Amino acid sequence: MTDPRFDKRFHPTPRVDADVLSENVPPNTDQEAALAEPVELPLDRKREILAREAAIGQDHYAVLGLKPGATKQQVSAAYHEASRVFHPDRYFGKQLGSYQGRLERVFRRLAEAHATLVDDAKRDAYLKAFACDPVSAFGGVLAFNRAIDAATAEEVAKLFVECVVAPGFEPAALEKFAAKKNLRLLEMPHEAAARGLQLKPILGGMLVQEEDAHELTQAEMKVATSRAPTDAEIRALLFAWKVAKHVKSNAILFAREGQTVGVGAGQMSRVDSVKIAVIKAATAKLSLEGSVVASDAFFPFADGVEEAGKAGATAVIQPGGSVRDQDVIDAANKLGMAMVFTGVRHFRH
Repeated sequence: MTDPRFDKRFHPTPRVDADVLSENVPPNTDQEAALAEPVELPLDRKREILAREAAIGQDHYAVLGLKPGATKQQVSAAYHEASRVFHPDRYFGKQLGSYQGRLERVFRRLAEAHATLVDDAKRDAYLKAFACDPVSAFGGVLAFNRAIDAATAEEVAKLFVECVVAPGFEPAALEKFAAKKNLRLLEMPHEAAARGLQLKPILGGMLVQEEDAHELTQAEMKVATSRAPTDAEIRALLFAWKVAKHVKSNAILFAREGQTVGVGAGQMSRVDSVKIAVIKAATAKLSLEGSVVASDAFFPFADGVEEAGKAGATAVIQPGGSVRDQDVIDAANKLGMAMVFTGVRHFRH
């Protein structure tokens, strides 16, 4: 059956070819060298990537290959069509050289344009996050990585929270928040954070550790099991790994693509974190069937993966590096799960 998101009968938005996109952008002086780079991409695909990269400085519509005033339906169709070409996960296992970074930059810009033009995306992202643990959200602090619009503010205003942090607030959003007594709004623009060492005082000394600043790419993931993850699982695994960074160790996080569905945090035992995440998902009435699971450090025993598999998870992302890695891999294989190693950990003291 044809997916209606990509069926042109539903979304009559023609894909814009690379040469059309490049008409209004200055020539890239490094293009000749980039085209000659020995990577596992056909020449026409290289040209498409370079043309779209040259266009990322244009307005949101142009980035998606659309004319100003395109409908939300057309915006979503163009975004999904572009994702087929420019999503880095499409090229898993290929040697991409500099094109890995180019694809990541292009896709981030495409996602930003899509999220900005389709306001509901921000609202939906908030509602998905809220659904994961609506009880703990009460009286908390909410953080956003996009400016808040009126639709999102209207949903947030239904909940008692102490503070909302975002890169910006649209005027209509400020109007929605105006009636919330004692609500604090903190605007924190996107800026490159200073990278350095983290210092934590302890009795009689100081704990020094590096900041967790590594951004995992698909190319760095090593498949450890007999079954490799599907494309959908890879996208969910990368999302889960990104979110797990912000969960207190020992951290376990169940997710689907674009949504966290269960969190277990701060336990001395990793398997207990798995069990808590399962309980939290059940409390929120979120199914874990077909989900993926991320662990901020390696599984020291097979029991954590076994519990995750029993709960419905089909794929696992973890650093690897345990002396019992093979036991964990065997457990995943027995359950038909895919598992990837990152080679780096999120765990911090």
